Amino acid sequence: MFESAELGHEISKEIYEAEVPKLREALLDAQYDLKAANDFPVLVIIGGIETAGKSETVQTLNEWMDPRFIHTHGFLLPTGEEAERPSMYRFWRALPPKGSIGIFFGSWYSLPMLARVFGRTDDDALRESIAEIRHLERMLHNEGVLVLKFWLHVTKREQNKRLRRLEKDPDTRWRVTKAHKLLAERYDEAVAIAETMIRETSTGEAPWIVVDGSDHRYRTLTVGRVLLEAMRRRLDSAARAQLVTAPPVVSQVDNVKLIRELDLSQSLAKDEYRKELEEQQQRFGRKVRSKKFRKRSLILAFEGSDAAGKGGAIRRVTGALDARLYRVVPVAAPTEEEQAQPYLWRFWRHVPGHEGIVIFDRTWYGRVLVERVEGLCTEAEWMRAYDEINEFEEQLVENGAVICKFWLQIGKDEQLRRFQEREQTGFKRFKITPEDWRNREKWEAYEQAVADMVDRTSTRLAPWTLVEANDKYFARVKVLRTICRALDAAL
Repeated sequence: MFESAELGHEISKEIYEAEVPKLREALLDAQYDLKAANDFPVLVIIGGIETAGKSETVQTLNEWMDPRFIHTHGFLLPTGEEAERPSMYRFWRALPPKGSIGIFFGSWYSLPMLARVFGRTDDDALRESIAEIRHLERMLHNEGVLVLKFWLHVTKREQNKRLRRLEKDPDTRWRVTKAHKLLAERYDEAVAIAETMIRETSTGEAPWIVVDGSDHRYRTLTVGRVLLEAMRRRLDSAARAQLVTAPPVVSQVDNVKLIRELDLSQSLAKDEYRKELEEQQQRFGRKVRSKKFRKRSLILAFEGSDAAGKGGAIRRVTGALDARLYRVVPVAAPTEEEQAQPYLWRFWRHVPGHEGIVIFDRTWYGRVLVERVEGLCTEAEWMRAYDEINEFEEQLVENGAVICKFWLQIGKDEQLRRFQEREQTGFKRFKITPEDWRNREKWEAYEQAVADMVDRTSTRLAPWTLVEANDKYFARVKVLRTICRALDAAL
C-alpha cells in the first residue's frame, strides 16, 4: 500500500517555484467559488507517519488560501469536557459549515491507531473503531461534505534521519518529544496498523490519498493539486448527483396499528395523580443525585402529536430537579447556521457530560417525521436517517448515557378539542398556529411515519415509549415511571 510512496519523488526548485503561483491562484479561485456557491463544505484530514511533514502541509494550505474561510483544528488528547462524551463529539463540533474548508490535523483516526500501536487495545477494538469511522464518513458524504484524506508517508530510514537532524539543532530539538521517539521505535507496528485502517476506510465516499513526504516540494504540490482537482470537480458538476439514492420504502404489514390500537381511554383520577406524581418525582430526584449517576448522563427525547402535552410532561419532569442540573433544548426549524451543517450536528453539540441531564422538546427524529411528511428532505435522506440515528444513539449509550424516548399520542377528536380550547383561551393562543391545522390534514401520513420510526429505531439500547396522552394526568405519570425504571436498570 505504501510502495509508491517509498520510491522517493523529487521536484526541482525551479519547477516548484514556477508551479506554486499558478496553483495558489487556482486554489483561491476555487475557494471563493466554494464560498459563493455555499452548497457544500470541504473537510481535509491530514494524517501520516511522524516527521512526514504533516504540520508543514497544514501551514502551507493556510498560507496559500484565504484563512478567513478555513477552519483548522489540531486534535491532541481529549480535554476533560470531551472525555466525558462520545469520542466523536469533539469532531462533530469542529465540522466546517457549507461554503468553507475544514482542516483536521489529527482526527478520528489518531487515538484508535495510537492505542493499538501501544497495545492499550486489541484488534476487536480497532475493528469497532473502523466500523464507527466508516459510518461517520458515509454519513458526511451523504450530507454533501467533500471528504479528502491525506496520509503522508516516509520510510523508517528517512524518519530516523529526520529525527536525528532535528535533535542536533538547538532551534528544533524541542520538536522531538518522547512520543515521537516511542513511535519511531514502533515504526513497523505503526505502519502495519495504518495499512489496516487505510485499507478498511478508503472508500468511494472518502478515499485515502497516500503521498510521499520525503520531498517537501513534491508533498505540498501533490496535496494542493489533489485538493484543487477535487473541489473543481464538485463545483463544476451537478452538486450532489453522485449521492446514493434510496429504494422505495416498504412498510411492515399493519405496522400503523402500533399507533391506532393504543388504548387512549386510560386515565387517572386527580387525587391519585397528585399522589403518584409526588412519589415518582421524589424517586426520580433521588436517583439522579445518587453516587451511581456520577459517571452517567440522562437524555430525554420528547416527540408527539400536536397538542399532546409534551410541554406539560416536561415541566413535571423538571419539577423534580434543581434547575442547575438540567437543560431543556427546544427544537424548531433549523437556523441558517444549522442548515450549513449535517442535520445531527445541532444535536451533537448539546450532548451532556457526566451527571448532565438534557431534555429535547422535539428531536433528531424530525428528519423521519415532519421532514419526511412535508417533503423537506428527499426519500434517500430520510431513509438513511434511521441507520444514522441508531448509530448516534448507540454512541451515546456506550458513553454512559441513559436515553428515554417518548411519543405522546392523542386521538384526532381530542386534538380538535384542544386546538379549539387554545384558540378561545387568551393566554394559550400562542400555542396554536396555522401550521398545526395544516399538520392535522396529514394525520394518516404522520401515523405511518411514526409507526415506521418506532419499528426502525426502537432498539434495546434506546427503546421508544408510546404514551397514551388523551388524559394528561396518566401521560405525565407514565413518563416519570418510565424514566425511573430506565435509571433503575442502568444504575
